[in-house]
Amino acid sequence: MEISQIKTLGQLRQSGYQPKSVKDELRSNLIKKLQNKETVFEGIYGYDETVIPDLQRAILARHNINLLGLRGQAKTRLARLLINLLDEYVPVIEGSELNDDPLCPISRYGKDRVKELGDNTPIAWLHRSDRYTEKLATPDVSVADLLGDVDPIKAAALKLPYSDERVIHFGLIPRAHRGIFVINELPDLQARIQVALFNILEEGDIQIRGFKIRLPLDIQFVFTANPEDYTNRGSIVTPLKDRIGSQILTHYPLHLADAKRITQQEAQFTPEQKASVRIPEIARDLIEEIAFEARHSEYVDRKSGVSARLTISALENLIAAAERRRLLNHEPQTFVRITDFQGIIPAITGKVELVYEGEQEGPAIVAQNLIGRAIRKQFLNYFPNPDKFRKQKEASPYKTITDWFNEGHTLDLLNDMSQSEYQHLLHTVPGLYELVTRHHPNVEKELQWFLMEFVLFGLTEHSLLSRHPLTSGFQFRDLMSSMFSLPEDDDQSDEENMQF
Repeated sequence: MEISQIKTLGQLRQSGYQPKSVKDELRSNLIKKLQNKETVFEGIYGYDETVIPDLQRAILARHNINLLGLRGQAKTRLARLLINLLDEYVPVIEGSELNDDPLCPISRYGKDRVKELGDNTPIAWLHRSDRYTEKLATPDVSVADLLGDVDPIKAAALKLPYSDERVIHFGLIPRAHRGIFVINELPDLQARIQVALFNILEEGDIQIRGFKIRLPLDIQFVFTANPEDYTNRGSIVTPLKDRIGSQILTHYPLHLADAKRITQQEAQFTPEQKASVRIPEIARDLIEEIAFEARHSEYVDRKSGVSARLTISALENLIAAAERRRLLNHEPQTFVRITDFQGIIPAITGKVELVYEGEQEGPAIVAQNLIGRAIRKQFLNYFPNPDKFRKQKEASPYKTITDWFNEGHTLDLLNDMSQSEYQHLLHTVPGLYELVTRHHPNVEKELQWFLMEFVLFGLTEHSLLSRHPLTSGFQFRDLMSSMFSLPEDDDQSDEENMQF
């Protein structure tokens, strides 16, 4: 019988429906997906060998779960994806605020309804998307918010004494009966509020005020927590941790390819941006490399972590920087440049927590250093290591380029220069075009120009050239001139310091 035809308790009995706990639902649907080799957690990358197997084992064991990890590690997204393991629809007593199972009602309303109407009790069908409840733990969350409290307005409206359980206004947890309940940032919940969860996790029931009622709630609990919170704001009380079946440790992507897939999936672009701005894979690699470098930087607080939101925002800023330049020059299309990376500095400075040494350097300088280190590392994936030729007698492939700068020539690359100016300037450096075509002969023209610019930045990171900030761009010179020349003004402007 189709569920659309089942509208009463009697019809539900005839259909052969059997009540099932939410943990059994998750378990049975997970088993089906695993047997069919289906993707269980769509859009989650980098966890295939670590977090996802742990999560699957916890579901098979019918455990409540705590996802423990630093910010930006997809903890909340994993919790939200659990609804895909619920049955698509479940029957509830129509009008029940606790999602009462028609065959096993737990509320006073549900029991009275079945007692009064019997097989004629109206049935409604609840979609799995309505069986997910999420609460962000904050210090002002109360027991009444989570469990419930006496509602004097309801008592007055129904003309009931406070001793009648029908005056109770149920909180979020009872209303999540037969569903998934998620508490984000659990350590931020006050200890006395955490204590109120003990009975729910162990015995599955709640007590509200002085009422002698027992609500055997059926809930899959998922908690998320950040290890940093244990020292900065609070902690999970030990008896509560003891009642959570599985604690699963999350982590940042271990490989650049996984990180790129996450960023590409989450970054938001307008149709106009997609049509008018092209970005090479090497630029995407640089974005991800910046985050990898930040997670190992001596200036960045590792306990705080570097969220995946850094690379998402950085990619969006990079596209926006190229788009701005395109609009200023009235060009129909453009290609991302290395100089556009100056535009991602605001995305970095707002996403990293600095240690004392980093604060002394300043967030903008730290961001510049991270971009520089990313360029240095990625440069070796595309061109020979310049350091190798310092120790060998073999002629350096960069000699023609460095000799031109050693002769006193300089090159000014401005952020907003037009495409024709940009191309012309890059081709004025002898040996630059030949170096790129020798190592990457079959790439398109736009990528050739990007790689030519990339070589200049790479050589400065390997101390073969020097790079100096201009008001709106960079000047490339030979290395020796920067060693023997003093700055014209010791007090550089803030705008100059903001450039990497």
